[in-house]
This record gives sequence, structure tokens and C-alpha cells, in this order.
Amino acid sequence: MNIKDLFDLKGKVSIVTGGGRGIGKFMATGLAEAGSNVVIASRKLENCEKEVQELEKLGVKALAVKCDMAKKDDIDNLVKTTIDKFGAIDILVNNAGLTWGAPTLDFPLDKWEKIFDVNVKGVWILSQQVARIMKEKGGGKMINVSSIYGSRGSNEEEHPAVAYNPSKAAVESLTKTLALKLARYKIYVNCVAPGFFKTDMMAYIFKPEMKPILDLTLAAIPLNMYGDEDEIKGLTVFLASKASNYITGAIFPVDGGMSAK
Repeated sequence: MNIKDLFDLKGKVSIVTGGGRGIGKFMATGLAEAGSNVVIASRKLENCEKEVQELEKLGVKALAVKCDMAKKDDIDNLVKTTIDKFGAIDILVNNAGLTWGAPTLDFPLDKWEKIFDVNVKGVWILSQQVARIMKEKGGGKMINVSSIYGSRGSNEEEHPAVAYNPSKAAVESLTKTLALKLARYKIYVNCVAPGFFKTDMMAYIFKPEMKPILDLTLAAIPLNMYGDEDEIKGLTVFLASKASNYITGAIFPVDGGMSAK
């Protein structure tokens, strides 16, 4: 098969949760650039609608759906709306995630539960529903989004958000488990684990008063750079395309070399 055909996603249908901003937006853009129609889901519909306008300029069809991944009814609606509009789901990107910062010894239980509702339970509910659809069609691609913190701890000063790391570790374990259980249906399940990316959510760290922290963060990254849009699009398209048809159950760090230390 020609290399361009291996990466071609023309006519495919993708769902990207949390696709209205940040890394999810980068991933959705990459899928659209490769030819896939894209459904973007997020709690903030206005972000999704804005991104839909940009994606449609690429010549694909796009749809914005409001979805809180902590609410099963919202997930049900996301799946139904996608099928009603496009009739299929070929690619699922479980990107939506939540964190909450608080001192470990004072971390509130309700925030712990909320993080796991979004980062783990919501991913499972959506993956199960989409897997049923993919099975009937003969296969599909799932890409879960973890974090560099999914496979490591973090000290209080670096990252005071005790629930986040174990929630992302659960995503990585779920990835491997689903990869094995769904392989018989030609459903591929892989995971990307991003490090520090330059997104709108990270804008605060580029303020002049944050320079000491910025310098320390960059010093911890072997490539001495933050990730940007182009550093995640290629991997996303690879994992969504035929080019990755002998890979499932893998965790791909995208962190400038931090996980190699």
C-alpha cells in the first residue's frame, strides 16, 4: 500500500472529546487534515462550535456536541448524535480530562470523585458504547489520552493534584485491558501520554513573572522545548490510520524525552 494511502482518513468519522481547545483541538485538526469528518465534544459548546468552523475550512464535515463526560446521558447523546449525523464511528479519541489542585492532606473527596468520573468512568462508558458500534462495522481505532503523570508520582511543589496521577494510570491500564479484549473485533486501543504542551490552558506559565518556573520546567525536558500542535498531530493520525495496524495496547509518551530519564 502506498504510504499516502496508509495515512489517509478520507471518509472516516472521528469523535474527539475535549476537542474544543488544547491538545484535543490539535488532535482534531490533525484528523481533519488527514480527511476525517470530526465530531467535537466538550462541556463548553461555544469552544466546539468555533473549532467546527475552522475544521470545515479543510473540506471535511464537522459537528459540535455539548457533552459532560461525568454524565452518562450526555455520553449517550454524543453517540446517538454522531450516528444520526454520520452513520458510523471509525475513530474515538478519549481526550477530555479534569484535574484539581489542592494540598494532598486537604484534598476534598468530591473533587477526587469528580476527577475519576470524568477521567476514568466517562472514558469507559464512551469506549464501551463505541466499541459495540465498531464491532458491528468490523473494527475501529481508539486513542486514549493519559499524561506523563500516568506512570509516575509527583511531589507537592511540582504538582499538587493527588487524584490526577492515579486517574491517568487507570486510563493506561484500561487501554491495555481493552486492547486485549477488543483485538478479536479488530478494534485497536492505544494511548498517548503528553508532557508539557504550549496550549491556551498553559498560557499562565508564559507570563513574565512566571519565568523562573518556566526555566525550571524547560530544564527538566531533555529537548528543552514545549510540545505544540505539530508534535501531536502526526502521532494522532498514525494511531487512527492503517499505518498502525500492527499496534495495539501501547502507551506513547510525547514529552520531549522526560519519560526516558
